[in-house]
Amino acid sequence: MARTLAQFTITPDSAGDYTLHLEDEDGETIEFTAGFEQLDLIVEAIEEQLDNDEEDVLGVDDEDTATEEEE
Repeated sequence: MARTLAQFTITPDSAGDYTLHLEDEDGETIEFTAGFEQLDLIVEAIEEQLDNDEEDVLGVDDEDTATEEEE
């Protein structure tokens, strides 16, 4: 069963990598090391998923989005 994310931090290290600390609701923390490219891919995947879900979650339709972009 998937755990629920409670919080996370991203800390740069001196070697140019980053440490991701993912904490679940029970306080258990998992650490991952990632490079810039990996973090960039994570960001792109999150943005894509949020864009896909935006209409359902926020009740935004194409007309609202177009109006906001024009302003």
